[in-house]
Amino acid sequence: MRVAILGAGGIGLATAALLCRNGHAPAIWSPSSRITKLDPLVAEGAVDGAFRVDVAASCAEAMSHATAVIFALPAYGHRVVMDEAIRHLRAGQTAIISSQYSLGALYLAERRPDVPVVAWGTTVVMGRPIGPSRVKVLTIRAQVDASVLPGSTTKAGLHLCRELFGDRFVPRADLLAIQLSNVNPEAHMANALCNLTRMEKGEIWDNYGGITDTVGRLIEALDDERLAVAGAFGVEVRTIHQHMHLSFDLPYGSMGAMAAGVAAMGGSPGPTSLQARWIREDLPFGLVPTVVLAGIAAVPTPLHAAGLRLFSALLGRDLDAENDLFPALALTSISASDIRDRVRR
Repeated sequence: MRVAILGAGGIGLATAALLCRNGHAPAIWSPSSRITKLDPLVAEGAVDGAFRVDVAASCAEAMSHATAVIFALPAYGHRVVMDEAIRHLRAGQTAIISSQYSLGALYLAERRPDVPVVAWGTTVVMGRPIGPSRVKVLTIRAQVDASVLPGSTTKAGLHLCRELFGDRFVPRADLLAIQLSNVNPEAHMANALCNLTRMEKGEIWDNYGGITDTVGRLIEALDDERLAVAGAFGVEVRTIHQHMHLSFDLPYGSMGAMAAGVAAMGGSPGPTSLQARWIREDLPFGLVPTVVLAGIAAVPTPLHAAGLRLFSALLGRDLDAENDLFPALALTSISASDIRDRVRR
């Protein structure tokens, strides 16, 4: 099956390698033109091998003749790439957002209601580039939450995902469940805050090794706030501990202990720049929507709000204003029940 992958970072490359291993034909497009050729794509880790992956010169070329179109890029690139892809999507294709932030699936679906949109709560793979045309596939997740718009296409949308990536997709009630299932914003904010000097100085450090018991307790407290917001909207989401268990096949324990278990497996490097996705993506596109939704549902989230204020002061930026997706949805002036109705239509 031909699959267009929009985005050529670690997730895009790892997704392409997995698709190739599963017998499909991905065509990848780099919006930044960072990658122009993969000759071949070499993967190691959870996916191992050398694969042929077409590199398209344009979004239109990548999407031509594709059955599925996967958005595999940071959330700060979602709106501009979605606006480009909207021009080329056609009936019969399915759009997949890996993974959804800021109700981006709603933004896309309301502009192309003739195209099913699948929103994933997280990525199927974790990956990072390790050189020209090379990617390290850190893990393939055992379960991925997914929701499909419109709801009448849920069965077909999930069937397509399983054809491409295997039987690992768990249907969720709606996009709010997907939005509030993503644990990265809270985990990355806490880890970045407590290891900020390392990032700013460009030091080499281990992501999961940086989650000590104290950092783990902050992540768990943030997770409690996220779970409270989800509960207020009537959606069930996994805890951070369940996410770690499913992602890395670890025994349950404190966040600090589970992170130490990942570090012992080899872990993954922490970011070495304040321009990392942890800052540019997870704060404005992950934490901001949670705070907005919490305000609508009258749920206190003091740690989320404080984290955004602290990082805005540290960086000298208005992180709320950097989110270009949420304002386009005009959600802040409606009630919690109105939001539930809108994302379930």
